[in-house]
Amino acid sequence: GMHAIKAVVFDLYGTLYDVYSVRTSCERIFPGQGEMVSKMWRQKQLEYTWMRTLMGQYQDFESATLDALRYTCGSLGLALDADGEAHLCSEYLSLTPFADVPQALQQLRAAGLKTAILSNGSRHSIRQVVGNSGLTNSFDHLISVDEVRLFKPHQKVYELAMDTLHLGESEILFVSCNSWDATGAKYFGYPVCWINRSNGVFDQLGVVPDIVVSDVGVLASRFSPVDEAA
Repeated sequence: GMHAIKAVVFDLYGTLYDVYSVRTSCERIFPGQGEMVSKMWRQKQLEYTWMRTLMGQYQDFESATLDALRYTCGSLGLALDADGEAHLCSEYLSLTPFADVPQALQQLRAAGLKTAILSNGSRHSIRQVVGNSGLTNSFDHLISVDEVRLFKPHQKVYELAMDTLHLGESEILFVSCNSWDATGAKYFGYPVCWINRSNGVFDQLGVVPDIVVSDVGVLASRFSPVDEAA
């Protein structure tokens, strides 16, 4: 149960940080097509991480992001120069945390839990995103797939959290808004919380999350602060 939990490990993109600003920038550059560009770009970005993991041809997340953007623009017949590419890709480094996140992280830490990020992002990306938002001190560990040169949902990625935190799988609650990622963590053996912000449907891959909440604040409220007097 939840009383065994000693650490909460979060996915980064879409879970703690809103990728909406990327859509806004796409719309500014491609009026009327921002939504379509950002959707295809995100889908391809994920596909390329999965393909590269299966092929054993790792390149970091920034490379996958740029390649996916180039594919998307080519596919939709949109012209984008090097400056435009650099601008859109850099949006992934200056994302805003969801409004409930800073307070929720404080609450979890007040409850005596360790906090970490486990992300497909490169070490550099994760540090930038967290640093730019002023949340560096809210995490005990920032863990990148760079360590294993594989992407989620490969089991070796989820294993990184145990190795880094020196905890057993039942002591780590894994949190993601991506149901395929939550699924990977569940198959690995973690108790899993799915953040379902948009009232979506969980992937049909044979497992279900232990907890479903609408945001990180709701999750944090389930843990009571450590009693100082005790």
